[in-house]
Amino acid sequence: MARKTGSHSEITGPRIRAAAQHLFARHGYAAVSMRQIAAEVGVQAGALYLYTPDKQSLLADLMRDHLEGLLEAFADLPPASGPEARLDQFARFHIGYHIDRPDAVFIAYMELRNLEPDNFSAIEALRRRYENALEAILRDGRAAGVFAVPDTKLATLALIAMLTGVTNWYREGGRLGRAEVEAIYADMARNAVGSPARVQHTA
Repeated sequence: MARKTGSHSEITGPRIRAAAQHLFARHGYAAVSMRQIAAEVGVQAGALYLYTPDKQSLLADLMRDHLEGLLEAFADLPPASGPEARLDQFARFHIGYHIDRPDAVFIAYMELRNLEPDNFSAIEALRRRYENALEAILRDGRAAGVFAVPDTKLATLALIAMLTGVTNWYREGGRLGRAEVEAIYADMARNAVGSPARVQHTA
C-alpha cells in the first residue's frame, strides 16, 4: 500500500523530531507517549517506527542533533586573540545560539536523567567537549593573570548555567534586544571571573 501524501521519510522524519521536541519540552519526556507524538504529526502510531526504533532513540537523537550543531557552529567562529576576547566571544555566541532554541536547550539539560546508560555516555561526551572549550579559555586567562578563577571546572559550569538561563525569560520584542542581552551577559561573564567589564549599558 502506498504511503499517504506527506509521509515520505524526508518530510515525516523531521516532523516527527519537531513534534517530539515540542511535546518533550512542554510535558516532559516521561509523560509523552509515541501515540501522542504520532497524533501531533498526523500519522498512525505504528508509522513512527519506520523512522525511529523507540522513544528513547528520539530523545537521544534530539540531544545529539542539538549538541553537534552547537559544536559545529562554535568551531566555525573566527579566532579571537587573548583570553578576555575569547571569553567575550564565547558568551555572546552561547547566548546567540541558544536564544532561538529554548525547547532544544530545555531537553538537553533537563532530560539527561531519562537517558539510558549508553545514550547518556554519548551525550555527556558531547557536552564535555563544549564545556572543555570554555574551561580552556578560563585556564588560559588564569595562567595569563587576567582571570581570578580558583576552580576552572566549577567556574565553567557556573558560567554555562548563567548564560543558558537566558532561554527561560527572553522574549523577542522585549525591553532589551538580542545584541544588548549578549553584551550584558558577556560583561557579567567577565566580571564573574575577575575581568572588568568593557562596555557601559543604560537601561
